[in-house]
Amino acid sequence: MITLEMQEKIQQGFQEEIEETKLLDCMRCGFCLPACPTYVHSNYDETQSPRGRIALMKAVRDGDIPFDGSVEESIDLCLGCRACEPACPAGVEYGSLLESARNVIQRETNAPVKEKAARKVAFDYLFQNQSAMEKVTSFVKFYQRSGLQALTRKMGILSFFPSTMKEMEKVIPRIEKSNVKKGMVYEGKSKKTKVAFFTGCLMDTMFAKTNEATINVLQELGCDVWVPENQVCCGALQGHSGELEKARENAKVNLRQFLAEDVDYIVNNAGGCGAFLSEYDHLLKDEDYELLEQAKQFSIKSIDITQLIYELGITKETLTYKQQSPVAVTYQDSCHLRNVGRVQDAPREILKSINNVHYVELEGSDHCCGSAGIYNLSQPEMSMKILDDKMEYVNETQAQILITTNPGCLLQMKLGIEREGLSDQMEAMHLIDFIDDYIL
Repeated sequence: MITLEMQEKIQQGFQEEIEETKLLDCMRCGFCLPACPTYVHSNYDETQSPRGRIALMKAVRDGDIPFDGSVEESIDLCLGCRACEPACPAGVEYGSLLESARNVIQRETNAPVKEKAARKVAFDYLFQNQSAMEKVTSFVKFYQRSGLQALTRKMGILSFFPSTMKEMEKVIPRIEKSNVKKGMVYEGKSKKTKVAFFTGCLMDTMFAKTNEATINVLQELGCDVWVPENQVCCGALQGHSGELEKARENAKVNLRQFLAEDVDYIVNNAGGCGAFLSEYDHLLKDEDYELLEQAKQFSIKSIDITQLIYELGITKETLTYKQQSPVAVTYQDSCHLRNVGRVQDAPREILKSINNVHYVELEGSDHCCGSAGIYNLSQPEMSMKILDDKMEYVNETQAQILITTNPGCLLQMKLGIEREGLSDQMEAMHLIDFIDDYIL
């Protein structure tokens, strides 16, 4: 229940943390509407659009309407994909507005006990301490290899869990031990450049193979790859979930670790992480001058792996798909890589440059797949609507391999392939795994 006191605190919080000038930047033109998945999939409900959400934020801030459950629902239902930003002719900083609103709401409302417990486990333990993430994935590894997974499926135990969790269990990759050593420098085959590698949380545990492939590919292209030892989670999930202070704490740790040595780039292989890393200067804009300057330096050096290898000239190499038969490949954009990082051509050009690969453009590839961090768990109904719509276009490509560049997107597309019964015909892969496994 949202009390009068809560309403007043939220209004005050909106006034303090949401800049009115940013709200007024929205001209109500409507260019954002067709770009917004929740607007399209909610029967064109204006309150589920970027324009509508901005209007609600301003109305609460100005005291024109009270903050209530309908406003909270609208803000919660937003994917945070930020597809509205490239579509906006006025340059509205929607992502910043959304994060600020969620931060105030999270701080001033009384979440249910289950949600509080889940947040504490996730943000104070799991994503705050990499060793905790490793323990969890070690349990998943045991579950997969001990026979417990097979027994659980045979006994139908998963039927007691929400359907989305049951489906996600099928597409979790086989957990492998990470062979990437923190604190090391992996020398490149030539001396083109030196990079620092952000290993991430899920990438360093659930997708350890992709991290190894990332280092292999960079070495092949002449990069010395330094892996800072005490790096932590980027803070994206915290920031997107209304836990901005925890995100700032992580950012400060990463600044100290990554700026300890002089490198040309700070490279990542997860679109969602990369977008957040590139905006550390915004996240820490209210900090002291020295810290802000460090954040700006960090953000300038941050780069996605696909953009970096493109700039290093991978398309000028003679690349050939190693299997005898040609393969049809399509590509699903990571929302944050495209909408925040503005990386869209590089992965496509790389795929097009490979001999024996037939690249097929995916219609609507610039639209969110419905993953959005933990959105597919917190908003499963809307997430599956978006995914099912996406898979209609995926089917039309008749591709054998679907490429993406973000762990959440990868799991979501694997889920889509599973739901469509296409597991025998199609495989979802990270671009770097595809290059490392089949090309180099």
